[in-house]
Amino acid sequence: MLKKIHVRDVRLGMYIQELCGSWMDHPFWKKTFDLTDPKDLHSLQTCGLKEVWIDTEKGLDVEAHVASMTVEQEKQKIAEEFQKIADSASKPEVRVSMKEEVVRARKLQEKSKATVSSMFHEARMGNAINVADAVPIVDEINLSVSRNPEAFLNISRLKNKDDYTYLHSVAVCALMIALAKQLGLSEADIKDAGMAGLLHDVGKMMIPDEVLNKPGKLTDEEFEIIKAHPLRGWEVLSNSEGANQVALDVVLHHHERVDGTGYPNKISGDALTLFARMGAVCDVYDALTSNRCYKNGWEPAETLHKMAEWRNGHFDERIFYAFVKTIGIYPSGTLVRLKSEKLAIVMEQSEKGLLTPHIKAFFSTKSNEPIMPELIDLSKSTDSIVNVEAAEKWGFDLKQLGGF
Repeated sequence: MLKKIHVRDVRLGMYIQELCGSWMDHPFWKKTFDLTDPKDLHSLQTCGLKEVWIDTEKGLDVEAHVASMTVEQEKQKIAEEFQKIADSASKPEVRVSMKEEVVRARKLQEKSKATVSSMFHEARMGNAINVADAVPIVDEINLSVSRNPEAFLNISRLKNKDDYTYLHSVAVCALMIALAKQLGLSEADIKDAGMAGLLHDVGKMMIPDEVLNKPGKLTDEEFEIIKAHPLRGWEVLSNSEGANQVALDVVLHHHERVDGTGYPNKISGDALTLFARMGAVCDVYDALTSNRCYKNGWEPAETLHKMAEWRNGHFDERIFYAFVKTIGIYPSGTLVRLKSEKLAIVMEQSEKGLLTPHIKAFFSTKSNEPIMPELIDLSKSTDSIVNVEAAEKWGFDLKQLGGF
């Protein structure tokens, strides 16, 4: 049985099924392993993680008096919270269709990648960067998100392992802009949020590639090197023309946590600005949904559920809930099972609500074979989503199916 427990209750002999945190929160490469090494136990209990999932059928169980939560209990808790988010969400504006905007979004992603690559190359060479060079890109991404946020956000998820550093920055820029709009910030603040997202990881240019892209477990020393990138990025921006306080703040503090267990300064509570809290959510979401040199990304809905598990202490709850409203409880690209026993991919959010997106049904679980693809607006259908499915379980390429 899978059980979720606090790291203080972990002991040698347990089987770790999953670490409840972003990959940047710990030095472990594998998310499942037998806990037999005292050094690994020490790293687990001191790296800042709060909870882990253990498999009691493969290792020691938790002691009877220790609090734990089963998978079903966790799922029910999150489902109830997401229902509250859906009930409180306002109807999204009617915008340009995703099909129309996605063509422009593809071109804009390539243009943005070139701009970020050039700027980050200057940083790697030890040169100051000219932030003004990125202003037109941020403005264009802002316009694209205004026309249809899902188009650019879906395209920005399409990145390979070699492009990750640059396109991750582009994706976080778009997510910050979309979240800022959801929060009702001013146009000036929206653009500042986008610029901060674009620049947040510039410090990674000063991290050796053999550490940054290492496919195995990091040593304690390598983990400390990785954790230095916010400060290194702040140093670069401090000496660069055009960087404002919002960008400097997000670059330095996007790995801080509201409970003070983040880095580099372990600040918490009111000491964390709104933009830093936004950056923390957007950075983790895109990192977890992206393919990396050492792991494949999670599907969007699965990522939201995992982030919901960690949100206490890790994220600002108000910001996280606003983020869920921004991208949807079932984000575009999510594989879902319907009441009719069909599988479908979420294509686009509906103006009717977060629980009734537009989907494309393409597979019958009854006959276990493909069916003629059917576009369905769930807000006008008697069918409904039962649960989220793992694409890897079925062997589907959702990006190809969705046409993103």
